[in-house]
Amino acid sequence: MILIALGSNLDSRWGSPQQTLMAAVAEMQRQQIKVVSLSTFITTTPMGPQNQPMYVNAVAHIETHKSPEALMHCLHQIERWAGRRRLRRWGPRCLDLDLLDYHGIIRKPAQTTIKPLALPHPGIAQRRFVLAPLAEIVPCWKHPVSHLTPALMLRKL
Repeated sequence: MILIALGSNLDSRWGSPQQTLMAAVAEMQRQQIKVVSLSTFITTTPMGPQNQPMYVNAVAHIETHKSPEALMHCLHQIERWAGRRRLRRWGPRCLDLDLLDYHGIIRKPAQTTIKPLALPHPGIAQRRFVLAPLAEIVPCWKHPVSHLTPALMLRKL
């Protein structure tokens, strides 16, 4: 199972945060990334600096033949098309696409790579805005390391 987190708290070239997430889903489909299911959009408080707009978040269950690295490259390209500029960590953004899980692969980031890709995403268990949508669309999914379901991780928060 491949899972992607989507988030936005700024308008993009595609419109409002909600319109941006829908446009990102459409772009994924055009890039041979099949969206199997998409959670409802939820509005959440920002992680990190609080002096920014509320976020709109969702999770998508996808299918693709792309490798994890090729998929991340494609997701970053979609972010750039939306107008994303990486200015500061946890700052406001028009689009954020994160690879949460790729078929249960467990991989710590290599120290030799410029942008290491850790799998599963290291922040899943601490992010209610990821866990609630996961519980909605894939309630039986288990975290590859902890083997906990989204509902169990939510209870621990």
